[in-house]
Amino acid sequence: MSTLLTYISVNDGKIKRSSLEVLSRCNQLAKEKGLTSAALVVDQNPGAVTDTLKKYGPSVIYTIENPIFKNHLNTPLLKALSAAVEKINPKLVAFASTEGSKDILGALAANRRASALADMSEFELTDNGVKGKRPVMASKIISAVEAEGECVMITVRSGSYDVVEQEGDTSVEPIDFSFSDDELRLTLKEIISSSSDRIDLSEAEVVIAAGRGVKDEEGRNLISELASVLNAGVGASRALTEAGDYDPSLQIGQTGKVVSPQLYIGIGISGAIQHVAGMANSKVIVAINKDPDAPIFDIADYGLVGDLYKVLPPFIEEIKKVKSEK
Repeated sequence: MSTLLTYISVNDGKIKRSSLEVLSRCNQLAKEKGLTSAALVVDQNPGAVTDTLKKYGPSVIYTIENPIFKNHLNTPLLKALSAAVEKINPKLVAFASTEGSKDILGALAANRRASALADMSEFELTDNGVKGKRPVMASKIISAVEAEGECVMITVRSGSYDVVEQEGDTSVEPIDFSFSDDELRLTLKEIISSSSDRIDLSEAEVVIAAGRGVKDEEGRNLISELASVLNAGVGASRALTEAGDYDPSLQIGQTGKVVSPQLYIGIGISGAIQHVAGMANSKVIVAINKDPDAPIFDIADYGLVGDLYKVLPPFIEEIKKVKSEK
């Protein structure tokens, strides 16, 4: 029976939501086509996440364990993935579209002589491979793409599918793997990360994004307060990161982070296509802008025309009131 294999990205001992989205889609396709949906965890301690992963319906969880996977390193990861693909012989290998998967997709596909499709927004199986759609030109155009082959590898944009829990009988199968530090050409000395109390934008259920309209410390304080009330991640437009008002790691857009929260609130953001490319997959989009003709209102589910300095204080107080009544 053919297998649809989902690579599960794990960061700091937690499964990335975007990987569960891909797994949920593969579960659905496997059920429709009478195939097997399997998950692959490559980590220094994969056993820490297998119980959680079982809740999301794979028939099999393959694990590769080695201390070398404490941090993302392309060389050992490519070797591990190649070993897994050789053992499992899947029809499809699906990754969430992350910085890490973008690093290794091409090399893995070349190593395994497989077809590859990157950054898909939707996909389905064909008799000979995979077809689907992917946004191009900063999401201004949706391109229909198709790949054929005994094995096709794809990456899938965050937010393209919902996460669906469906517990069942799931087996766990370790795959033998060894790796020597002598095989490394590059050595990772240190990872310098942002503040640990900051919510990861790519995983946040709610994102508050600040734009050019947030022009001073008072405005930034209002953004922070709203984010705190909603337990949200904070992002920013390119204009604010380039001005030094927000850290570059918080930039959302074509050249920044791609986010797909359940709720996105854009404050003082005009809606330039470069920014929209990074948040168009958000489930509900709320826009607050004093310009009634701002392009952001064209894609917003809810829009509020007004000065953010006048709108946000009562907006925040009303949210606090609603939360206190629950």
